[in-house]
Amino acid sequence: MTIFPDMVMGILNESILGRAQRANILEVHAHNIRDFSTDRHKKTDDTPFGGGVGMVMTCQPIYDCYTHIKNQIADKGSTRVIYMSPKGTLFNHDTAKRLSEYDNLIFLCGHYEGIDQRVIDMIVDEEISIGDYVVTGGEVPACIVIDAVSRLLDGVLSSKECYEGESVASGLLEYPQYTKPRVFMGREVPEVLVSGDHRKIAEWRLSEAIKITKERRYDLYQKNKHLFEKEEKKR
Repeated sequence: MTIFPDMVMGILNESILGRAQRANILEVHAHNIRDFSTDRHKKTDDTPFGGGVGMVMTCQPIYDCYTHIKNQIADKGSTRVIYMSPKGTLFNHDTAKRLSEYDNLIFLCGHYEGIDQRVIDMIVDEEISIGDYVVTGGEVPACIVIDAVSRLLDGVLSSKECYEGESVASGLLEYPQYTKPRVFMGREVPEVLVSGDHRKIAEWRLSEAIKITKERRYDLYQKNKHLFEKEEKKR
């Protein structure tokens, strides 16, 4: 639910998610809140009660847009309504996994100074934030959440290995990656990666992942240390 549907679909119709939609693995629809406004000028906002700068998005078009969507998916499984908000719970991989279990996700994208609290209270199941900063609207944050959730669905990526071993998902930041040529401007690919010894390659990758996580995200390292304590003792 957005007042800028082209902004959303311009992102989500491309690359992997675009292919997944064309393959009927998932569906993404951007519903224009303006289409549901009963105002003759199709307004979706008004001045805030109590004064202050900016405009607040009004209840009626949002609620009617929501009702329209709910009618469309009435018999299509479980649904979760999410409002993208800096006041929400910070988004992470565990949240993405949890949301991937729902059949339908409805995202409400605010703009301007926000949304009338009454419609939030009426339709929203949870509020999610992508970080401790403020952006101009909820569209880009919603796209980030949709991308993170969608790639966990069967068939979107070629295999589970494409995401289970990645940064954060595995409990560690990802090890360095290299490709051809073997030497670039005097810089060589680590010898172990061209050795053909898969056991040693796996050991090197885990060792590098542990080192990078410890250096850059000590909080993540401490949280998941139990997952690789045996490897730490070997070093």
